[in-house]
Amino acid sequence: MEKSQLLESIRNRIRVKHYSKKTEDAYIDWARRFVLFHNKRHPEQMGEKEISEFLSHLALDLNVSAATQNLALNSILFLYKEVLNRDLGKFASTARAKKGKRAPTFFSREEVRKIISVMSGTPRLIAALLYGTGMRLEEGLNLRVQDVDFDRRTVTVRRGKGDKDRFVPLPATLIDPLKRQLELVRILHEQDLDDGLGEVRLPFALATKYPNAGRELAWQFVFPASRRCKDPVSAKYTRFHIDASLVQRAIKEAVRTTVPHKNGSTHTLRHSFATHLLENGYDIRVVQELLGHSDVRTTMIYTHVLNRPGLPILSPLDEIPETARARLRDQRAELLGEGLLDNPSTTIEESASESQEVQGEDEDL
Repeated sequence: MEKSQLLESIRNRIRVKHYSKKTEDAYIDWARRFVLFHNKRHPEQMGEKEISEFLSHLALDLNVSAATQNLALNSILFLYKEVLNRDLGKFASTARAKKGKRAPTFFSREEVRKIISVMSGTPRLIAALLYGTGMRLEEGLNLRVQDVDFDRRTVTVRRGKGDKDRFVPLPATLIDPLKRQLELVRILHEQDLDDGLGEVRLPFALATKYPNAGRELAWQFVFPASRRCKDPVSAKYTRFHIDASLVQRAIKEAVRTTVPHKNGSTHTLRHSFATHLLENGYDIRVVQELLGHSDVRTTMIYTHVLNRPGLPILSPLDEIPETARARLRDQRAELLGEGLLDNPSTTIEESASESQEVQGEDEDL
């Protein structure tokens, strides 16, 4: 099996298993890099030893993260198990890198308001929708007209991560902007139909089952691209959704302008959605369902950055009243100015205690 045939076999097997396009691209790229690292030797001539050498190269020479290393391993394991029909046994589990736990970055409510306020056009509406629903960027871009239900005020996320459908709430503030957006979609679609086009790519075999469905308004993308392009699968000229990089750049620029001290992205809006729901007292199982997490432990990462209502975590320093601390500063400044303070290193706890006693005496008077 030649290299090009090998990659094509991987592609076909991935499509049979209905993996996403991003997974397809990643698996093929890592398989190609694995082959090139070993001077274009065919994987059938290699095994655990060569895989370990490649993973060591990624970790030691390229210093990739544990997540990247495991993605490379998953790609190679898929190649051997699904394409070459070779089971690597226990090696699959022992070769995995241990991933550390990282606290998610999130924006405050005021920071979200500032970020969205400096944006404009379609990227602004998408950013507001991502924060308001907790969707991933790809989930938001893949929305079809029929997925937005204004009467029930819900958005249906179809074929999300793990090939799961779920419902998320439609924010009331986005109802009118989305209605205007769908009206633009209708006008654009009618223009495409007048030009003899107007067909959109349908998932899986729906185009075969419903030949005319691709030309219906209900299947058009909520955020269509400004130009038509040739579909690589059907070879027809269709209108795909807006490019993800356009939204990513717009949000990145808005973050740089408004909150330059944070390194945020489109996914940070999803983190912010989850964090703010938990701050508002919503049950973690509800948040899990809205985010589409299979395991509640994934959702629990947001509890590590919270000061949740009903469970306040108060710093001991904040227990000292601000009035006592202000009076303490004034008294110390006065004594230092008159040269009457011999020990300027008096602890803040002792001084604050004395100040609180003085404050109590003043209230008695």
